Amino acid sequence: MKAKNLFLNIKELISEEIFEALLKNEYLKLERIISNGHATSQGEWCDQDTNEWVILLQGSAGILFEGNTEVLVLRPGDYVNIPAHMKHRVEWTDSGEKTIWLALHYR
Repeated sequence: MKAKNLFLNIKELISEEIFEALLKNEYLKLERIISNGHATSQGEWCDQDTNEWVILLQGSAGILFEGNTEVLVLRPGDYVNIPAHMKHRVEWTDSGEKTIWLALHYR
């Protein structure tokens, strides 16, 4: 058995968000997400078939949920559980440092 580290092996420059599955089976998927100034495309919403529990480990981000006008700001240690089919979008992620998320998608 060998330990791994969520903060290692991160490219210096990233043009697209990185979604990296760490654990996956028929019931859940655990992934590391790396953002750097990324956001959901204007006018688009995420609408997922699974629930998503996400924690922000580094950086900062703003999430907007459909029907709300106030952006939920996440800082390291903040987490949120997003029920399946709750439309949401990432309004912004920190462009001064990498934003690292850990997301658990589950049924």
